[in-house]
Amino acid sequence: MIALPAGIRVVVTTRPVDFRKGMDGLAALVQQSLAMSPFSGDVFVFRSRRADRVRILVWDGTGLVLYQKRLEAGRFVWPAVADGTMTLTAAQLSALLDGVNWRRVKALQVVPPAKAC
Repeated sequence: MIALPAGIRVVVTTRPVDFRKGMDGLAALVQQSLAMSPFSGDVFVFRSRRADRVRILVWDGTGLVLYQKRLEAGRFVWPAVADGTMTLTAAQLSALLDGVNWRRVKALQVVPPAKAC
């Protein structure tokens, strides 16, 4: 399990990537194809063609970290294959990694009180 702060930006590539790429190849993909910096602290999520594997690339402040997970049965719930990216919340990423349908995870709408009791 990866613990992420609530406000972190999670960028998901919707098109499958070649899983022979390591962290350097994925970092180059982030720079060239997504026009983003892999060293920004954002979390970048990549899917395999079979949708049963996921790779996560993140800069932790001291170096690049590459996480990988493979489901033994079933597939991850992914958006439709298209060009581009989408963003998830930390809670949605956690649900995706657990094999749960992340589309059903919604943040609570909390209205702060107008005054103290």
